[in-house]
Amino acid sequence: MELRACEVGLAACHQYDRRLLKDRVEMLCNGLGFRVSPGSRVLLKPNLVSAVRNKGLACTRPEVVAAVAEWFLDQGATVRVGDSPAFGTAVGVMAACGITAALKGLPVAMVNFEKAQPVRLASGLSVGVARAVGECDLLVNLPKIKAHGQLYLSLAVKNYFGAVVGFRKPWLHARHGDIDNRFEALLVDLLAVLPGGITLADGVEAMHADGPVAGKPFPLHLLAGGLNPVALDTALIAVLGLPPQASPVWRECCRRNLAGSTLMELSFPLARPEEVAAQGFQAPSRLRPVSFHPWRLLLGTVKRVMAR
Repeated sequence: MELRACEVGLAACHQYDRRLLKDRVEMLCNGLGFRVSPGSRVLLKPNLVSAVRNKGLACTRPEVVAAVAEWFLDQGATVRVGDSPAFGTAVGVMAACGITAALKGLPVAMVNFEKAQPVRLASGLSVGVARAVGECDLLVNLPKIKAHGQLYLSLAVKNYFGAVVGFRKPWLHARHGDIDNRFEALLVDLLAVLPGGITLADGVEAMHADGPVAGKPFPLHLLAGGLNPVALDTALIAVLGLPPQASPVWRECCRRNLAGSTLMELSFPLARPEEVAAQGFQAPSRLRPVSFHPWRLLLGTVKRVMAR
């Protein structure tokens, strides 16, 4: 994807009502000048980290996924939904968290990211990206806005890590998480090898205090969008009232001088950050190590095998 656009759409949204959400999706896409050609192959990539723990708070809400799917279907696109949870399968998590039920009656396919295509990043590291990602014309990133105990925040850039297949994700955490800056660099490098599209971030009910799973609900009342995930992350950090330097991912984007990594570069066709600013959002005061303990790698493998 190209990281050039610096427009960010911010739209107030106070409830998970599908009609309201679809209206906001329309507003964001129109405001950003995002167009879809009929027949486009679209892949929606929600955050499906865990449906069991914390009542599914950590996942992108089913109503958001369904509203986005409906909007793309209205444009004449073919739509699939998939992810690569570190533990379990996408189809299993979607069933458990309510996405399967929300998509009932819509011509939308739900897919597990199982088959991988090796891709070499700019650093020379080879990662296995889901073939379903490489087969789509538009990759629609649907992150949940939340705090993260290892990376401070989980926003647009972080959610693309779900394009890496299954066991490779915790393995990459384990191999590169203990080396200063390498994991954040991997996340940013990954953007260059993924298809373009749009990010629509679910912040109607965000998660704060901890994460990526065990946080608390926070009424942010926001749906946000952008063609450049770096720009969207920068804007969301401002909305949350947090210091951007505290985010390792943002620091890496800024170190590379990527488009959208400074707030003054951004333009806002809808609301401005101060108009939808949060009060009281809490991010972790101390970050945990990024790497996974080996037993978690084994546990994730067992869970995926048992879920098939």
